[in-house]
Amino acid sequence: MTRRLPTITEAKKQARRLRDDLSAQGSDVSHAQALEILSHQHGFRDWNAFHAAIGNRPPDGWTPGGRVEGRYLGRPFAATVLASQMLRPGWFRIVLELDEPVDVVRFDSFTNMRRRIRAVVGPEGHSREKTSDDVPHVELKM
Repeated sequence: MTRRLPTITEAKKQARRLRDDLSAQGSDVSHAQALEILSHQHGFRDWNAFHAAIGNRPPDGWTPGGRVEGRYLGRPFAATVLASQMLRPGWFRIVLELDEPVDVVRFDSFTNMRRRIRAVVGPEGHSREKTSDDVPHVELKM
């Protein structure tokens, strides 16, 4: 049986949850110690070995041909990933082909339909760029 390894972002989230759970039980550990414990739980000798095995691969579905859902400029979409390139750990440039075009204009008297999106998204699945009301341009469901 092959067990799916988490992405680095998922592993760090798991370590934070472990740290919080242990703290609630009265055992305070550092984040580094939580990463080591998590590494052992996945069968690796330490965080460095675990990190190397995980690599900096994109989350499930973020590879070409993968399916994603989310919001673009506040509007829901479903799409196929056409391209994905890691820019730095946790950050990916992706190109999405939307199943249905999304109107990116908020005015009733004008429309501009988009079928393809190019964006840079971070570890949480959000773009750094935001609208004037502080909503990320792209929000992918994780």
